[in-house]
Amino acid sequence: MKESKRYSAAKARIDRRIELDLEPAVMKVKECATAKFDETVEIHINLGVDPRKADQMIRGTVSLPHGIGKTVRLLVLCKEDKVKDAAEAGADYVGLDEYIEKIQGGWTDVDAIIATPDVMPQVGKIGKILGPRGLMPNPKTGTVTADVVTAIREVKAGRLSFRVDKYGILHIPVGKASFTKEKLVENIQSLLQTVQRLKPPTAKGQFVKALSLTSTMGPGVKVSKAVMAGIK
Repeated sequence: MKESKRYSAAKARIDRRIELDLEPAVMKVKECATAKFDETVEIHINLGVDPRKADQMIRGTVSLPHGIGKTVRLLVLCKEDKVKDAAEAGADYVGLDEYIEKIQGGWTDVDAIIATPDVMPQVGKIGKILGPRGLMPNPKTGTVTADVVTAIREVKAGRLSFRVDKYGILHIPVGKASFTKEKLVENIQSLLQTVQRLKPPTAKGQFVKALSLTSTMGPGVKVSKAVMAGIK
Protein backbone atom coordinates (compact mmCIF):
# COMPACT_ATOMS: atom_id res chain seq x y z
CA MET A 1 0.00 0.00 0.00
CA LYS A 2 1.34 3.42 -0.96
CA GLU A 3 2.08 5.70 1.98
CA SER A 4 0.59 9.19 2.10
CA LYS A 5 2.92 12.17 2.26
CA ARG A 6 1.59 12.93 5.73
CA TYR A 7 2.36 9.41 6.99
CA SER A 8 5.81 9.36 5.36
CA ALA A 9 6.65 12.69 6.97
CA ALA A 10 5.54 11.39 10.38
CA LYS A 11 7.51 8.16 9.97
CA ALA A 12 10.63 10.14 9.10
CA ARG A 13 10.53 11.68 12.58
CA ILE A 14 10.93 8.27 14.26
CA ASP A 15 14.03 6.13 14.59
CA ARG A 16 12.59 2.61 14.78
CA ARG A 17 15.89 1.29 16.16
CA ILE A 18 15.48 3.24 19.40
CA GLU A 19 13.21 2.43 22.35
CA LEU A 20 12.05 5.53 24.20
CA ASP A 21 11.09 6.09 27.82
CA LEU A 22 7.37 6.53 28.35
CA GLU A 23 7.13 10.33 28.40
CA PRO A 24 9.28 10.92 25.28
CA ALA A 25 7.34 8.16 23.49
CA VAL A 26 4.03 9.84 24.32
CA MET A 27 5.33 13.19 23.07
CA LYS A 28 6.56 11.58 19.84
CA VAL A 29 3.14 9.99 19.21
CA LYS A 30 1.41 13.33 19.83
CA GLU A 31 3.86 15.02 17.46
CA CYS A 32 3.11 12.49 14.72
CA ALA A 33 -0.68 12.64 15.11
CA THR A 34 -1.25 15.13 12.29
CA ALA A 35 -4.55 13.90 10.85
CA LYS A 36 -7.48 16.31 10.57
CA PHE A 37 -9.35 14.57 13.41
CA ASP A 38 -8.49 13.84 17.03
CA GLU A 39 -6.65 10.54 16.71
CA THR A 40 -6.92 7.76 19.28
CA VAL A 41 -3.68 6.77 20.99
CA GLU A 42 -3.23 3.01 21.42
CA ILE A 43 -0.72 0.86 23.25
CA HIS A 44 0.32 -2.54 21.92
CA ILE A 45 1.79 -4.97 24.42
CA ASN A 46 3.47 -8.16 23.23
CA LEU A 47 3.25 -10.67 26.08
CA GLY A 48 5.21 -13.84 26.69
CA VAL A 49 2.10 -16.02 26.99
CA ASP A 50 0.51 -18.81 24.99
CA PRO A 51 -3.16 -17.83 24.47
CA ARG A 52 -3.96 -21.41 23.42
CA LYS A 53 -3.60 -22.38 27.08
CA ALA A 54 -6.62 -21.43 29.18
CA ASP A 55 -4.50 -20.33 32.15
CA GLN A 56 -2.54 -17.93 29.93
CA MET A 57 -5.48 -16.25 28.21
CA ILE A 58 -4.95 -12.74 29.58
CA ARG A 59 -8.14 -10.73 29.94
CA GLY A 60 -9.30 -8.06 32.35
CA THR A 61 -10.75 -4.60 32.86
CA VAL A 62 -9.26 -1.26 33.79
CA SER A 63 -10.75 2.11 34.66
CA LEU A 64 -8.39 4.69 33.21
CA PRO A 65 -8.13 7.82 35.39
CA HIS A 66 -8.81 10.16 32.46
CA GLY A 67 -11.00 7.92 30.29
CA ILE A 68 -10.31 7.48 26.59
CA GLY A 69 -12.09 10.55 25.24
CA LYS A 70 -14.79 8.51 23.58
CA THR A 71 -18.55 8.33 24.04
CA VAL A 72 -19.33 4.69 24.80
CA ARG A 73 -22.47 3.26 23.19
CA LEU A 74 -23.82 0.84 25.77
CA LEU A 75 -26.48 -1.88 25.60
CA VAL A 76 -27.94 -3.38 28.78
CA LEU A 77 -29.68 -6.74 28.45
CA CYS A 78 -32.04 -7.23 31.36
CA LYS A 79 -35.60 -8.02 32.37
CA GLU A 80 -38.30 -5.41 32.80
CA ASP A 81 -37.58 -4.73 36.49
CA LYS A 82 -34.15 -3.29 35.65
CA VAL A 83 -35.07 -1.32 32.52
CA LYS A 84 -35.91 1.97 34.23
CA ASP A 85 -32.78 1.95 36.43
CA ALA A 86 -30.53 1.16 33.46
CA ALA A 87 -32.06 3.90 31.30
CA GLU A 88 -31.77 6.50 34.06
CA ALA A 89 -28.13 5.49 34.69
CA GLY A 90 -27.25 6.35 31.10
CA ALA A 91 -27.52 3.17 29.03
CA ASP A 92 -28.05 3.94 25.36
CA TYR A 93 -30.13 0.82 24.72
CA VAL A 94 -32.04 -1.30 27.24
CA GLY A 95 -34.13 -4.41 26.77
CA LEU A 96 -33.86 -8.11 26.07
CA ASP A 97 -35.80 -10.05 23.45
CA GLU A 98 -35.92 -7.27 20.86
CA TYR A 99 -32.14 -6.70 21.08
CA ILE A 100 -31.33 -10.41 20.97
CA GLU A 101 -33.37 -10.56 17.75
CA LYS A 102 -31.57 -7.51 16.36
CA ILE A 103 -28.16 -9.00 17.16
CA GLN A 104 -29.17 -12.30 15.55
CA GLY A 105 -30.04 -10.21 12.50
CA GLY A 106 -26.54 -8.69 12.39
CA TRP A 107 -26.83 -5.56 14.55
CA THR A 108 -23.83 -4.95 16.83
CA ASP A 109 -23.64 -1.15 16.76
CA VAL A 110 -22.47 -0.78 20.37
CA ASP A 111 -19.13 -0.54 22.18
CA ALA A 112 -20.08 -2.57 25.27
CA ILE A 113 -22.84 -4.84 26.56
CA ILE A 114 -23.87 -5.39 30.17
CA ALA A 115 -26.22 -8.22 31.16
CA THR A 116 -27.85 -9.29 34.40
CA PRO A 117 -27.17 -12.87 35.56
CA ASP A 118 -30.79 -13.97 35.13
CA VAL A 119 -30.76 -13.35 31.36
CA MET A 120 -27.45 -15.06 30.57
CA PRO A 121 -29.12 -18.27 29.29
CA GLN A 122 -30.75 -16.16 26.58
CA VAL A 123 -27.59 -14.10 25.95
CA GLY A 124 -25.66 -17.36 25.52
CA LYS A 125 -27.61 -17.97 22.30
CA ILE A 126 -25.82 -15.01 20.68
CA GLY A 127 -22.41 -15.78 22.16
CA LYS A 128 -20.99 -16.83 18.77
CA ILE A 129 -21.87 -13.39 17.41
CA LEU A 130 -20.72 -11.32 20.38
CA GLY A 131 -17.60 -13.29 21.32
CA PRO A 132 -15.48 -12.56 18.22
CA ARG A 133 -16.36 -8.87 18.54
CA GLY A 134 -15.30 -8.68 22.19
CA LEU A 135 -18.85 -7.83 23.25
CA MET A 136 -19.88 -10.97 25.15
CA PRO A 137 -20.79 -10.10 28.77
CA ASN A 138 -18.54 -11.84 31.28
CA PRO A 139 -18.50 -11.84 35.11
CA LYS A 140 -14.69 -11.50 35.06
CA THR A 141 -14.94 -8.15 33.29
CA GLY A 142 -17.81 -6.88 35.44
CA THR A 143 -20.28 -6.93 32.55
CA VAL A 144 -22.47 -9.64 34.07
CA THR A 145 -23.90 -8.11 37.22
CA ALA A 146 -27.14 -7.43 39.06
CA ASP A 147 -25.84 -3.94 39.93
CA VAL A 148 -26.36 -2.48 36.48
CA VAL A 149 -26.29 1.13 37.70
CA THR A 150 -22.73 0.89 39.02
CA ALA A 151 -21.58 -1.07 35.97
CA ILE A 152 -23.06 1.51 33.59
CA ARG A 153 -21.38 4.39 35.41
CA GLU A 154 -18.00 2.63 35.34
CA VAL A 155 -18.21 1.77 31.63
CA LYS A 156 -19.34 5.29 30.73
CA ALA A 157 -16.50 6.75 32.82
CA GLY A 158 -13.91 4.87 30.78
CA ARG A 159 -13.67 1.33 32.07
CA LEU A 160 -12.15 -0.86 29.37
CA SER A 161 -12.31 -4.59 28.82
CA PHE A 162 -9.39 -6.19 27.05
CA ARG A 163 -8.02 -9.59 26.14
CA VAL A 164 -4.93 -10.91 24.43
CA ASP A 165 -5.22 -11.86 20.75
CA LYS A 166 -4.13 -15.20 19.30
CA TYR A 167 -0.58 -13.91 18.89
CA GLY A 168 -0.24 -12.93 22.56
CA ILE A 169 -0.65 -9.19 21.96
CA LEU A 170 -2.90 -6.65 23.67
CA HIS A 171 -4.21 -3.70 21.63
CA ILE A 172 -5.76 -1.10 23.94
CA PRO A 173 -6.80 2.56 23.49
CA VAL A 174 -5.39 4.86 26.17
CA GLY A 175 -6.78 8.26 25.19
CA LYS A 176 -6.78 10.89 22.45
CA ALA A 177 -3.90 12.76 20.84
CA SER A 178 -5.44 15.97 22.22
CA PHE A 179 -4.91 14.73 25.80
CA THR A 180 -2.02 16.31 27.67
CA LYS A 181 1.18 14.29 28.02
CA GLU A 182 0.45 13.91 31.73
CA LYS A 183 -3.02 12.45 31.18
CA LEU A 184 -1.78 9.94 28.62
CA VAL A 185 1.15 8.89 30.83
CA GLU A 186 -1.15 8.39 33.84
CA ASN A 187 -3.60 6.34 31.76
CA ILE A 188 -0.80 4.14 30.42
CA GLN A 189 0.74 3.61 33.83
CA SER A 190 -2.65 2.61 35.26
CA LEU A 191 -3.13 0.13 32.43
CA LEU A 192 0.36 -1.36 32.80
CA GLN A 193 -0.25 -1.86 36.53
CA THR A 194 -3.36 -3.87 35.71
CA VAL A 195 -1.58 -5.95 33.07
CA GLN A 196 1.31 -6.65 35.43
CA ARG A 197 -1.09 -8.01 38.06
CA LEU A 198 -2.54 -10.43 35.50
CA LYS A 199 0.74 -12.27 34.91
CA PRO A 200 -0.12 -15.99 35.13
CA PRO A 201 2.11 -18.19 37.34
CA THR A 202 2.57 -20.59 34.43
CA ALA A 203 4.03 -17.93 32.10
CA LYS A 204 7.75 -18.58 31.75
CA GLY A 205 10.46 -16.09 30.86
CA GLN A 206 9.84 -12.43 30.15
CA PHE A 207 6.20 -11.46 30.62
CA VAL A 208 6.28 -8.17 28.67
CA LYS A 209 8.35 -8.76 25.53
CA ALA A 210 7.70 -5.48 23.68
CA LEU A 211 5.74 -2.24 23.99
CA SER A 212 4.76 0.31 21.38
CA LEU A 213 2.51 3.35 21.10
CA THR A 214 0.73 4.63 18.03
CA SER A 215 -2.05 6.96 16.99
CA THR A 216 -4.86 6.06 14.60
CA MET A 217 -3.08 7.35 11.49
CA GLY A 218 0.47 7.52 12.79
CA PRO A 219 3.51 5.21 12.84
CA GLY A 220 4.41 3.08 15.84
CA VAL A 221 6.83 4.29 18.50
CA LYS A 222 8.82 1.70 20.43
CA VAL A 223 8.71 2.03 24.23
CA SER A 224 11.48 0.74 26.47
CA LYS A 225 10.51 -2.36 28.45
CA ALA A 226 12.39 -0.73 31.35
CA VAL A 227 9.21 1.28 32.08
CA MET A 228 7.77 -1.93 33.55
CA ALA A 229 10.41 -1.83 36.31
CA GLY A 230 8.72 1.20 37.82
CA ILE A 231 5.21 -0.28 37.61
CA LYS A 232 3.94 -1.66 40.92
